[in-house]
Amino acid sequence: MDKNTITGFVLIAIVLIAFSWWSRPSAEQLAEMARQDSIAQVEKARMQAELDKQIVEAEQTAKDKALTDSTSALFAARQGTRQTITLQNPLLRVGISTLGGVVESATLKEYKDQQQQEVVLLSKEDSHLAYALEGKSENIQSDEIYFQPTEQTDSSVTLTAAIGDGELRIRYRLRPESYMLDCTVESQGLGSLFAPSMKTLDLVWTNRARQQEKGVSFENRYAALTYKIKDKGTKKLNEMKDVTKEVEQTLDWIDFKDQFFSVIIIGHQDFRNVTLTSTPQEKDSGYLKQYAAQMQTQFDPSGKQPTELQFYLGPNDFHTLKATNKLSLSDKDLDLQNLVYFGWPVVKWINRFFILYLFDWLTGFGLNMGIVLLLLTLIVKALVYPATKKSYLASARMRVLKPEIDKLNAKYPKQEDAMKKQQEMMALYSQYGVSPMGGCLPMLIQMPIWIALFNFIPNAIELRGESFLWANDLSAYDDLIHWSRDLWLIGNHISIFCLLFSLTNVVNTFISMRQQQNSAMMSPEQQQQMKMMQWMMGIMPVMFFFIFNDYSSGLSYYYFLSGLTSILIMWALRRFTDDDKLRAQLDAYKARHQNDPKKMGGLAARLEAMQKMAEEQRKMRQ
Repeated sequence: MDKNTITGFVLIAIVLIAFSWWSRPSAEQLAEMARQDSIAQVEKARMQAELDKQIVEAEQTAKDKALTDSTSALFAARQGTRQTITLQNPLLRVGISTLGGVVESATLKEYKDQQQQEVVLLSKEDSHLAYALEGKSENIQSDEIYFQPTEQTDSSVTLTAAIGDGELRIRYRLRPESYMLDCTVESQGLGSLFAPSMKTLDLVWTNRARQQEKGVSFENRYAALTYKIKDKGTKKLNEMKDVTKEVEQTLDWIDFKDQFFSVIIIGHQDFRNVTLTSTPQEKDSGYLKQYAAQMQTQFDPSGKQPTELQFYLGPNDFHTLKATNKLSLSDKDLDLQNLVYFGWPVVKWINRFFILYLFDWLTGFGLNMGIVLLLLTLIVKALVYPATKKSYLASARMRVLKPEIDKLNAKYPKQEDAMKKQQEMMALYSQYGVSPMGGCLPMLIQMPIWIALFNFIPNAIELRGESFLWANDLSAYDDLIHWSRDLWLIGNHISIFCLLFSLTNVVNTFISMRQQQNSAMMSPEQQQQMKMMQWMMGIMPVMFFFIFNDYSSGLSYYYFLSGLTSILIMWALRRFTDDDKLRAQLDAYKARHQNDPKKMGGLAARLEAMQKMAEEQRKMRQ
């Protein structure tokens, strides 16, 4: 393997390591989170107490106002009893509170948490939703009034609050075999209570996202308040910082997202004047984030046009989200499937149109997910094998030309002759039809696939809860070796798959170094330059271990298989490559083109031109 190949690998590795390291909390972020730990517990208790207090106060306020202000238009609506109405289908169970007429709980029937209980996305202890309408003399706050249920079925209900001579109605309908809940808000006979300019419904929504997975640090990287800008793409708040953002654009939806599940509110008359807040919770609290959203949407006081909302309360499964787009109440293109992050644009399309379909095809056989990842690895390696072989043969050609390079090293032993030596070396490559970049470029072609799997596997909900060998959940780290206290850099466990992945990296690094030592590009000066690169390549597997130790075991398992397969492929190529035959082919090429030598192009030609220019400038200075 020549210097350019090694340089390419090192640069790629530096980018990957930097990206992985950047995706982790920085030292300053960890220090800030640690600093806030002491007050976070108090804040959590305070927030819970405040939420309970608000509920009690709302009920008490309603009763007090009922006693003291019998002339209020809200007098009748402020009297009642809080109860929960349950809507359900085979996938989802939703609780609707008659106090406020809002969604107060949501439970997924087919997914289990760490305690093997049904996954809870919303609960009345952790979430709060309220509607507000600005009236002429008094405001209508949904959390101060009671609604009466009518037209109730297992999957739908109409809630009505008598206000003055009119009514405020909220209808809910849970779609069959779906995670989508429809909601409409409309008034009847309430126009006189509002100013002519009043056209908006205010919403306030908060929720503490529960920790659903074993690896809280890894899960937190994928838990983010995400929103979709109208007619554009999605954005998210920083996952690791306490962030409050006033969004200037008009939004289609807002999502309180964790790694594998989403709680989305969709505004079919758009959301405006939006303020979003995301606050990370302390590590051992059982929660990931405290989310909050304040927004406005269109409201027609005359009742001619209802305000249309929808809630998606379900898994971040690409196919489920894409199918849910068809359930939209309007012609909005919701693009909910974009919540499954597939990476940067080029990588995204590899995942979207290749890896995803290959993964679905393999899972369709009903195989264990560990076997699916094994087959996925073998298929991907088979597809990139031509590029791998081409890269190896390019390095092998450089290796068999080493005697010629040794002659050049002997001819130009002085440092001041380095430019001449480099020019003759490039001419030598041209004579034998060898490209110094031949070993690097084919490998670069494979890198997007390597990065694509880095984004695909952690977002594959199909791996959630799936066991393989000693790993009981391929979506979280495997901790067969663990202890009670966190240690610096490593935490409280050693991931066996991560360890195996790092060991295969050590072997692959050793193979690369051996190839580099036999490369035709290794002059004495270059050997000195390569010492630092070799040191960096040697330290990378160690860095990978500390970076990936709390990543999902499925990802580490894939990289272990990929590394092991690479070792076997390189061994086979070395075993069945005849250096003498290869040298004979190069000599034959030189003989055929002796009278019409191959012209160098691309990077090699530019390098030669730069070398000649530098040589001319040196002569002019002399």
